[in-house]
Amino acid sequence: MSSSARQTGGAPVTTAAVAGRTTAAPPRRLGLALAVIATAQLMVVLDATIVNVALPHIQNALHFSDTNLEWVVNAYALAFGGLLLLGGRSGDLLGRRRIFVFGILLFTIASLLGGFATSQAWLLGARVVQGVGGAFAAPTSLSLIAVTFPEGRQRNRAMGVYAAMSISGAAVGLLAGGLLTTYADWRWVFFVNVPIGLLVAVLAPRVLGESERRPGRFDLPGAITGSLGLAALVYGLSNAATDSHGVSHWGDTKVIASLVAAGVLLVAFGLIEARSRHALVPVRVLRSRNRTGSYLISLCVGTAMFGMFFFLTIFVQTVWGFSALRTGLSYLPMVAMIMAASGLASQLVSRIGARALVIAGSAIAAGGMFWLSRLSEHSGYVGGLLGPMMLTAFGMGLIFVPMSLVALARVPNADAGVASSLLNTGQQVGGSIGLALLGTVAWSAVASNLRSVAAASHGAAAHLTPAAARAAQAAVTNHALAYGFSRGYLLSAAIALLALVIAVATITIKREELAGINPMAAPTQ
Repeated sequence: MSSSARQTGGAPVTTAAVAGRTTAAPPRRLGLALAVIATAQLMVVLDATIVNVALPHIQNALHFSDTNLEWVVNAYALAFGGLLLLGGRSGDLLGRRRIFVFGILLFTIASLLGGFATSQAWLLGARVVQGVGGAFAAPTSLSLIAVTFPEGRQRNRAMGVYAAMSISGAAVGLLAGGLLTTYADWRWVFFVNVPIGLLVAVLAPRVLGESERRPGRFDLPGAITGSLGLAALVYGLSNAATDSHGVSHWGDTKVIASLVAAGVLLVAFGLIEARSRHALVPVRVLRSRNRTGSYLISLCVGTAMFGMFFFLTIFVQTVWGFSALRTGLSYLPMVAMIMAASGLASQLVSRIGARALVIAGSAIAAGGMFWLSRLSEHSGYVGGLLGPMMLTAFGMGLIFVPMSLVALARVPNADAGVASSLLNTGQQVGGSIGLALLGTVAWSAVASNLRSVAAASHGAAAHLTPAAARAAQAAVTNHALAYGFSRGYLLSAAIALLALVIAVATITIKREELAGINPMAAPTQ
């Protein structure tokens, strides 16, 4: 892992003294530096969900059809997921702080334009530009931690805060979206980014050191095939899931074409990277079994968490009748638990190592998601949802810090950006996979349950009053939703167990290596 200070003969060597690392070190402002990085990461992550609560208001204001409305979410996801690798490599070549500030400013300008949108095309264009800005800011923010904070307790603490922002961002987005939509206007889900983004952009040059620009050229063929391949994969998976009527879209022409195109482009990307002298993703970054394992675990975390948030939000609003604001507030304990667990993990990782924490976190998260599958339409928030939600949050909070440290362990400074972008890419692609897989399982189970009940109660509604018939139908629908979503939570639990298996098979790095890593050493095999 590249570092901002290391021990040589018992004396610390500052960042500026180490060739090829940063050109400035602000040791007295590490707290403010962490606040800047964490705020930027929270902005980028929560923007994937903050608009969800406002979608009905956006639809009414700009006259979106049901089909086109999903593009308010997908436009951001496609640009963000497709350009993460390019964003990470840009930081390596052009300077991470420079690219970080560029990404934040682009994100901020796009947010301002999105808030003033008067047409569908205007808003969707702004969402694409937001995604581009996020793709440049997110990987550089993680790699800036590696070059700004000294190894050991300070870096582990920074990783803990970064982890809390990354994992809880989706829930914070739902809460913020509910508050802004309820008490202000849907446009404020965009406007709120403007003052925050400008503050981050102004402070960043004052508290973050700049990494040295690296000689080299952009891998244009790799950038094109990699970005388009990831975008096609995210698009195909986003549109593949079985819908709420039980209709599967896996066989749709656009889904098949997107997934086939993604396969072809990503294979071409792999071949290009293996031969390129200026690869977007150098093969050497993936030669470490520990690092590759952390990327696969990141994929599992994204797959399990995004789908869980999506279906929990639908469940509490549709089945329990929660308002948008109450839905957001219901996630607050989960956010607090993620932050607490991430802080605990940052303290424990240097004592017990990454392997033990990831294994324990995966097992705990799997237990929480299995417990969540017991949730029914008759459950209450405290008795049925709070417990499994907190257990899942605790497990996920334990995973992210060691996973991030392993991903950046012993990466040469020249490759810190791309190593960070691969971690973010794993979560983003995992989120799309999660929504597609969990959507297919959950909505198929909902439709199957509704058909079974309809067949069993054929003709019974004829003897009921209209009001009683409506109540009976609502009860049947709520039960079907609870049953179907429980199948989805079981799949999330299985994915968390898969993360545990991957950790056992791949994570072998010693805790001493995480506490004092030579940034210029060869990656651990």
